[in-house]
Amino acid sequence: MATKATSSQKYLQLLLLQVTLLGPVSCGKVLVWPTEGSHWLNVKIIIQELIHRGHNVTILVSNASLFIKPAEATEKFEVYNVPFETDTVENLIRHTVALWLDNRPTTLTFWQFYKELGKLSKHWNQMNRLMCDAVVTNQELMAHLQESGYDLVLSDPVTPCGELVALKLAIPFIYSLRFSPAFTLERHCGKIPTPPSYTPAALSELTDSMSFSQRIKNILSYHLQDYVFQSYWGEWDVYYSKVLGRTTTLCETMGKAEIWLIRTYWDFEFPRPFLPNFEFVGGLHCQPAKPLPKEMEEFVQSSGEHGIVVFSLGSMVNNLTDEKSNIIARALSQLPQKVLWRYKGKKPEALGSNTRIYDWIPQNDLLGHPLAKAFLTHGGTNGIYEAIYHGIPMVGIPMFADQHDNIAHMRAKGAAVELDFNRLTTQDLVNALNTVINNSTYKENALRLSKIHHDQPIKPLDRAVFWVEFVMRHKGAKHLRPAAHHLTWYQYHCLDVLAFLLTCAAIAVFILVKCCLFCCRRCGRIAKRKKD
Repeated sequence: MATKATSSQKYLQLLLLQVTLLGPVSCGKVLVWPTEGSHWLNVKIIIQELIHRGHNVTILVSNASLFIKPAEATEKFEVYNVPFETDTVENLIRHTVALWLDNRPTTLTFWQFYKELGKLSKHWNQMNRLMCDAVVTNQELMAHLQESGYDLVLSDPVTPCGELVALKLAIPFIYSLRFSPAFTLERHCGKIPTPPSYTPAALSELTDSMSFSQRIKNILSYHLQDYVFQSYWGEWDVYYSKVLGRTTTLCETMGKAEIWLIRTYWDFEFPRPFLPNFEFVGGLHCQPAKPLPKEMEEFVQSSGEHGIVVFSLGSMVNNLTDEKSNIIARALSQLPQKVLWRYKGKKPEALGSNTRIYDWIPQNDLLGHPLAKAFLTHGGTNGIYEAIYHGIPMVGIPMFADQHDNIAHMRAKGAAVELDFNRLTTQDLVNALNTVINNSTYKENALRLSKIHHDQPIKPLDRAVFWVEFVMRHKGAKHLRPAAHHLTWYQYHCLDVLAFLLTCAAIAVFILVKCCLFCCRRCGRIAKRKKD
């Protein structure tokens, strides 16, 4: 009995020591300015973890939100009214998808694509300003937010305004994002260096090993995307200056972000420079597979040694044309594997007995199942990271936004085969799936990426939450921000130094030439006198 008591006392002492070392834990209050779609799904994971750790989290959401539904969640919401309907958001998304499908940027459609993208960007910006205006001009709402005593704003820069709300409330803010086109925000506002010689522009579908012609395309991509997206910054500059009551710019305001949480990692990215206040947290939503529903597990097990193929085109694409859906269904019916397809459209006539359609599938759990052989995907970042996490090779059918870029990354790393959605044929799809399933190289490369992803000193979600808590504890992270934020554009590129050095060199050459001419003339006069 004495031995047991002594043992219990030792355990108690160790526990007390750990508590003492941990010190007091203070919980903060976080205000969230989210963005729709997959952006929300990623931020929601951070929100849930913050709540789990005892923090108070409030999400600002408009009454026209498409994906962020307060009634379906346990988080606290502040709903504000906007002068447009949910249909407006749906129409913009539909037009964005159609733009990529109809004008995918090729050598011939490069300019046309960015021209149309610019028009769409104008509509997105107009909608975003209406959302922003509904918050910052609502005196009652802003007074309520001020009284609530928030410690931090967690925002997505793809939808501007979170940083403006933070400045109005005089609190620090953190960004969570995948990327901005051509890294426009990261480069110009975050001051992260992106050498175009080996850093491919976002949406360019290039890798870090570029030929001469590809480097031309890369530089053009940077400048064209800058032109398209920066052309609307002027309107935001005026708006931000008006709201803050002083002259400022959108980029200057965004540049005040304490931390940029980038939702990728080196299992996905090509090596490139980054700054101390940029943290890569790709795959923060991934987790070990949980058991499947009974009926679904029985279907999976019925596949035997052939295994299963998981198929999803994401939440944005719910319908396909009858022709396209039957092309896909016909290809899937020729596989020996069982296929689980997330699809809300009309059931294809050519659907095989080996394929089942579901309105929703537990994608992460299916990809983590021992019988999962391949992932047929549109190339969304979330799905790709779940495939990386579980080491599953992919067949990509990218459709819009970053999807072509994402699949290009996976293809370059040997873990995916890419197909063109517009030119998709039944045989192409059959061949691609058979390739990634039967060619062991794809599986080996997928497992290699998985090992890299798992071999981190701290999990991506823990790292993201750590920096949120860090900023709250220290009231910011100014010590991580580079001095580049305080330089003018010509100072940043050292153009003033170059101008000074060139001027000095020019003066030195001028003096040297004058001295030489003087010496030549003097020598000439002396020689002439001697002759005389």
